[in-house]
Amino acid sequence: MTFGAAVYILGALTTLICGVLLLRGFLASRKRLLLWSSCCFFGLAISNLLVFVDLILLPQIDLYFWRLLTAAVAMLLLVWGLIWEGEA
Repeated sequence: MTFGAAVYILGALTTLICGVLLLRGFLASRKRLLLWSSCCFFGLAISNLLVFVDLILLPQIDLYFWRLLTAAVAMLLLVWGLIWEGEA
């Protein structure tokens, strides 16, 4: 395994663990901003996994658009949650 592959996997695992911890916090406190944040981090974990697949597993296939799309949707979820919870 190359150094780059290890970094991509660690990035995906880190964002996945953050998402799980945020979800656990939501289940304990029922603060909806934690739910939005966990959804964002799960989306970022998918995006990071797509980076690994794109650059390491399938370098002949360009997944750049899908990587950016998943990251953008994840960030939009967080922005939506911040706006939604800011009004409440």
